[in-house]
Amino acid sequence: MKSDSKSLLKKHAQLTETENARVHSHVQRDEGDWVRHTLMLTGYDVPFVFRRKGVYRSLQGARVNVTYYPHAEMVAGIEFEYMKVVRIKRA
Repeated sequence: MKSDSKSLLKKHAQLTETENARVHSHVQRDEGDWVRHTLMLTGYDVPFVFRRKGVYRSLQGARVNVTYYPHAEMVAGIEFEYMKVVRIKRA
């Protein structure tokens, strides 16, 4: 089953899609068997986070299409907001 962004947006009202966004920074950190990818997009103050099984080449400076939804996490009693990425592709 192919998951294109249009069908995902129809099924899930809270999802948002941003097209042709420039990646300002891309950090990859090991989390056990997974690698946590954190992106900062130009014009956004909130990090975009996703996990994958492996390390990928850096997306820094690339243009991407991102489908995501807002998420918050409590760390030491402080709430941190980030965007949880559902789908990412180079633009």
